[in-house]
This record gives sequence, structure tokens and C-alpha cells, in this order.
Amino acid sequence: MKVKKITVAGLLSLMLLTLSGCVRTTKSGKPYGFVYEHMAKPTQHLMEWLASHFGNNYGWAIIVIVVIVRMVLLPVMFEQMKKSTITQEKMATVQPLIKELTAKQKAAKTPQEQAAISQQMMALYRDNNISLTGGIGCLPLLIQLPVFAALYAAIRYSPDLYHSTFFGVPLGKPSIIFAVLSFLAYTAQSYLGLVGVPEEQKKQMKAAIWLSPFMTFFISLTSSAGLGLYFFIGGLFAILQTLMINAYRPKIRKQIAEEQKKNPIKMPEAPVIDVDPTASAIDQLKNTGDDKPKHPSNAGKQRHH
Repeated sequence: MKVKKITVAGLLSLMLLTLSGCVRTTKSGKPYGFVYEHMAKPTQHLMEWLASHFGNNYGWAIIVIVVIVRMVLLPVMFEQMKKSTITQEKMATVQPLIKELTAKQKAAKTPQEQAAISQQMMALYRDNNISLTGGIGCLPLLIQLPVFAALYAAIRYSPDLYHSTFFGVPLGKPSIIFAVLSFLAYTAQSYLGLVGVPEEQKKQMKAAIWLSPFMTFFISLTSSAGLGLYFFIGGLFAILQTLMINAYRPKIRKQIAEEQKKNPIKMPEAPVIDVDPTASAIDQLKNTGDDKPKHPSNAGKQRHH
């Protein structure tokens, strides 16, 4: 699961950097191209219209855009977090059996035995309806990606947006303030995400939870402050979502307990290991050969005397 999260995050970062660099410019510096014409320009017009209702303050315009995008995505993101929490709780209930199988796999002497135990572990997940990919969806991030690229290009190539400020912070230039605020917001969200998680799973998750805060900090620090502001407000929404799922966690545990009363957890039967008869015959011959006297000539001499 951690590997998949890291892979998705890496791909999204690469796509963001690619989209951000897709705006081409003429020799005079005039922007053009698909990303600018169909993403940046509409975003410029939207932000100009919103800013006109907030005293030409583009910072508030960005915040309104964040709120709209996150409110649209809230049901999808909550559902994914719910699936992820269900997976965590189910994994906690079968953890003793997983430890037992892991120990057996380490003690296995042949590849056939290791494969059989792997099949038994997969059967354990399947019989208890545990999805190893539950809640790891990238749809919300993919939906937000064009917004990131549009904001980046809109702020960079619009003079009004580029030179505007929000509480004294220039929105067109990188800002350590918004980078730090974004980092703190996503760190708080990651910390809250560990509340209620079993200790065994916390140890496995501690390395992965720092990925999002540090990625957000790096992107915010190397991009415009407007994008950093977008990440910061998005981080506050992420905290809200995590608090909502933490409040919902006791209900999830109750549902899982009721399911397991009807279908108690049990260790699936180990599959039969298919032993290669040729290899078995060779092993028998080797063992037979080992039982023979190593120095038959000496034994003959002893009998002669």
C-alpha cells in the first residue's frame, strides 16, 4: 500500500510539473498553447470576476476556488477515506494470523512452501473481504491537477494576478510563509490520520505520512504564492475530512464486529504443495548415496585381516 501511494504521488508530481511547463511563449514573451488558451485564460477571467467582488483581492478569489473544488470533491474523498479506514480496521483484526503466516513464510525451506503460504495469506484477505487497495484512489488528485496547472499559468502570465498581494504577500512569487503553512496543515492532517489506528499499523505508516507534507512544501516553495495559498486552504479541508472520518471510525468498528460475529475469522487451509517427483527421486538417490560407506576399500582390508 505504501509503495502504491508513493508511486501515485510521484506520478502526480511529474504530471503537475509537465502541465505547468506546457505553456509556450513567443519571442516577445506572449503565452499561447492549449494549456494557456483552454485552462489558464478561463481561470484568469474567473479570478478577475471573483476578485471584483472582494475589492480586487485575488487572494480571496483563490480561496473561493479552493472551497468550490474541495466541496465538489468532498463526497468522493470522504468515501475513499472511509474505504481506507475499513481496510485498516479489518487488517487489525487479522493481524495475529498475518504474523503467524509471516513467521511460517520466513521459516519455509523451499520456494514451493513460500508460495503455498503466500496463497494462504491471500486467501485470508479474500475470506475476510479485505481489499489491499481499498481507499487508494487518485481520482480527486487527478481532478485537482488541471486546477493546479491553470492557477500556476494564470498567475504567472497575468500581470494583474502576478503583481497582486494577499496580506502583504506577493501572489506571483514563491512564498516561504505559505509553504510553511501548507506543510503544517498537511502535517496536522497526517497526525490526525493516525488517531485511532492500531499501534502495529502506525509503525508501518509513519514513514509514508511524511510524504504528503514534504511534497506539498517543496511544490509550494518552488511555485507561486498563489499556488501555496491553494495548498494551504486545501490542507485545512483535509484536516476537516480527517476529523470527520475519525468521528465515523467507532461506527466502522461496530459494523466490522457485527460482521465477524456472523462470519468469525479463521485461518484458511494451507494449499497442497505440488512436489516435483523427479526432484524427489533425485533427493532420495542423494540420501541413499550418503548412507554408503565412504571408504569401501578400507572396509575390505579390515575384513581381510
